Amino acid sequence: MLIILAGLPGSGKTTLAKALARRLGAVHVRVDTIEQNIRNAGVEVGPAGYMVAYGVAEDNLSLGHIVIADSVNSLTITRRAWRAVAERQGVPASEIWVKCSDKVEHRHRVETRVSDVPGLIKPGWTSTEARIFEDWETEPLVIDTAGRSPEQTVVDLISALQIDQDFIAVQEEP
Repeated sequence: MLIILAGLPGSGKTTLAKALARRLGAVHVRVDTIEQNIRNAGVEVGPAGYMVAYGVAEDNLSLGHIVIADSVNSLTITRRAWRAVAERQGVPASEIWVKCSDKVEHRHRVETRVSDVPGLIKPGWTSTEARIFEDWETEPLVIDTAGRSPEQTVVDLISALQIDQDFIAVQEEP
């Protein structure tokens, strides 16, 4: 399964992706990490970060892993490309739009978070608020993180995705 997360910076995508990956034993593919490491190599990023992420995701899907794709994913072209990765591997894709409906909470997150990727400069509130999402071609599952713990959000997302609880129990065994 390919779980495709999309959402504005500070919406809770990466927190959710990490918690979900731990819970499911899934592979977390984070475009921010890939793009920053390309920058650290002194190379212009352009579309390279997403192209690398698609390849890493596809390799891991071919090995039978659940993959969680973590990126802003605001463009139709990137969402199509993620779905194409799943199609080529013959696995289901679930598009999740992660939102924080509480503007005060969202702004606080954006303005106070610390980057865990060396060298990555997080966008500020002005650029986050100005970001536009192109229309969705498919109907994403919307997850609101406002006022909720990552753990509760993960439980709700697993339920919404109808991931088998027996599968999760196997992944959590020591």
